Amino acid sequence: MYIRSLSLRHFRTYNRLELDLPPAPVLLLGANAQGKTSLLEAMAFLALGSSPLTNVDQHVIHWDAAMANMPFAHLKTEIVRKTRVETIEIALEHKALTNGQQRMHKSIRVDQRVVRRSELAGHLNVVLFLPEDLDLIAGAPAGRRRYLDNLLSQVYPTYVDVYETYRKAVSRRNALLRHLRERGGDPLQLAPLEERIVRTGVTVSLYRRRVIRELALHIDRLHRDLTGGQAWLQLQYEPNFDPVRPPALDYQMGLLAEAQEEPPVDIESLYEAYRRSLARQRRQEIERGMTLTGPHRDEMRFISNTRDVGVFGSRGQQRTAVLALHLAELRWLEQVTGESPVLLLDEVLAELDRSRRGYLLELLSNVEQTILATTDAEMFPESFRKRTTSFRVSEGIITPVSTP
Repeated sequence: MYIRSLSLRHFRTYNRLELDLPPAPVLLLGANAQGKTSLLEAMAFLALGSSPLTNVDQHVIHWDAAMANMPFAHLKTEIVRKTRVETIEIALEHKALTNGQQRMHKSIRVDQRVVRRSELAGHLNVVLFLPEDLDLIAGAPAGRRRYLDNLLSQVYPTYVDVYETYRKAVSRRNALLRHLRERGGDPLQLAPLEERIVRTGVTVSLYRRRVIRELALHIDRLHRDLTGGQAWLQLQYEPNFDPVRPPALDYQMGLLAEAQEEPPVDIESLYEAYRRSLARQRRQEIERGMTLTGPHRDEMRFISNTRDVGVFGSRGQQRTAVLALHLAELRWLEQVTGESPVLLLDEVLAELDRSRRGYLLELLSNVEQTILATTDAEMFPESFRKRTTSFRVSEGIITPVSTP
């Protein structure tokens, strides 16, 4: 698939933008803080239904629109897929509430039809590389959970709905926990919310378990290629409430992931384990006013040569691991959807040494559309630049650049 056109109004740096793109590599050239990252963010926003860079939709609205008391943004794209052409539109605008206050309203349309956010799954798939992606390895667990949620939401509509139900149930339970702490009452009031949390939480955990295992089928081979066969890499899922952890894949012994059969999952036993965990920690959770058990506290670790890369790895090792992760994501999306996702790269080559840079550029030849943002076109070989379409980005204005 590829993005054929992109239209933006009042999004980040862009008051208004109309841009046509080819099914080929695209270079976005310009100094820092000119709008290159915002352009990639807009494409990811159209794929995910939310920004990969902020949890607050209002933050993406252009400053002039906000100050002029007309806070709205509009994004539209036309996507060419193997069998059809589709359009996606997302509008953000303030709506007045009956109490006189306002809230941000988001509407999503696919081919002019209003859809829920979960129904975006499968229409536009992107893989986004950012300079700050080192935090995926070395940062807080919340970033790794968000990464998994964004990836799963591109493919599985059910996951989006189930996770949202789970998140709201946890939020309501937290409010009730604080109420019990401050005013007392019968803890059995928690039971209906807890059962909803158990059912949806197990589903969230199983989706995450599945995608981590499937990514692991690709990531080790890619990491071995990137390190010249010197280091293996394993993804390790640590579900918060599951006492039976998924087995580690023993790459040191030369066993392929395909040969490591995962035992059948007994969902009822997972439900029961979750219920026991909630009951066991209920008193502590009331004292703290928060839910301490569930997939909102899951962890994913990167293990290379028996060491946790996030804790003990050098920056170079962490950079290689995150590159292998995104390339595994690319392979996984191709495998699951049958189409090559759009690859969005923001100053990624600047973080790589020559051999890894060459490896990545070689892989790009198999991707239908790659959009690369950079401050330095000379970082790319001349042979690569000749087959790209280049644009200059300056203060939210995009102009074509002729290729020599």
